[in-house]
Amino acid sequence: MIKKIFLLAALAIMAAPIAKADGEGLTPNADEPTNTPKGAWTTSTTPALKIGEFLYHNWSATGNSQIDITGTFFGNYKYTHPHYVWDNVVDLAYGFAWQDLDNSAADSVGGRFETRRKSNDKIDLTSALSWKAYKDWGASFTANFKSQFGKGYTYEGIGYNAIATEVSSFLAPGYLTTALSFELKKENWSVSLSFLTGKTTFVYSDTLIANGYTYGVIQGDDFNAADPSTFTHAYFALGSYVKGMYLKKDILPNLDLYARAELFYDYKKPKNMAWGDNIATESKYTLAEGETWTDLQDFGWMKRRAFETDLDFELKLDYRFSKHISANFALNLKWDTDFAGMGNWGHWQIYQMAGIQVFFNWKTPKS
Repeated sequence: MIKKIFLLAALAIMAAPIAKADGEGLTPNADEPTNTPKGAWTTSTTPALKIGEFLYHNWSATGNSQIDITGTFFGNYKYTHPHYVWDNVVDLAYGFAWQDLDNSAADSVGGRFETRRKSNDKIDLTSALSWKAYKDWGASFTANFKSQFGKGYTYEGIGYNAIATEVSSFLAPGYLTTALSFELKKENWSVSLSFLTGKTTFVYSDTLIANGYTYGVIQGDDFNAADPSTFTHAYFALGSYVKGMYLKKDILPNLDLYARAELFYDYKKPKNMAWGDNIATESKYTLAEGETWTDLQDFGWMKRRAFETDLDFELKLDYRFSKHISANFALNLKWDTDFAGMGNWGHWQIYQMAGIQVFFNWKTPKS
């Protein structure tokens, strides 16, 4: 039931600005005074299909044939009024990669392209209401929701015979961030700063919680991995939030650049970490692979604060060959101590992609 509520809320966030953009607010109401300030919608909707393919047959250097297909959707729906701006962004992606391992000595069963792995999965919805205060300075209220569509797995073994272990799914985790911010906006970049930001982490999967994938959702003293009735599924953090964005069209002919960096600091994190001599017994923190409690005890004040701060950095480059074909590069780096990791990378999460995409774009008003 909770998942359905959040899915409906997410659809409402997407549908509201799209529906409004169909025309409401663009035409004055005859019953209203003509001197009333009016706003206008500007929208951009871009669905795209990214395809990658490798074929090897009797190739002396060897290799495994692979097909990668990812669908993406990016929409920007902005309502500009003389007194405020309402900006909405929908950023979605979902894709799979199929790999042919028939030439692998370790796995010769399963047929052609017998392994399928998820290559991308993203839900990122943002709605921001901002007011201009003085020159380039203003205030804003922002709500952001992040999660994924399908289940995520780690794999042990090779190809078709690999053993899959679930580590994530829809709303496990999910993140809802709301912030009241001061904002500095320039033509191509903006910076917002908030000392009053709420970030709620959801893990609505008893299986994941039982297996230790809590993503920072602190369990109660009565927690019992064998008894779901003792599970806690959400954690609310109050903290500081900094976000910087840069968007530049045609930094070189036909080349667009987008960069985003977000930092979040939970005011309760030092208490949850329980820094000090008893950190090993009192901390709510889960060690990553290769970490020891002794290493953490040696941290100074600055290193502790940096260690506790969440980082989310994204970089995108798009080169347009034509009206419907472009080459793209994407890099996403995350540091989150609430995620213990799935190997020796620890708390670092890294996603990188490069490829060719076929896309379409609809804008209002048409330019």
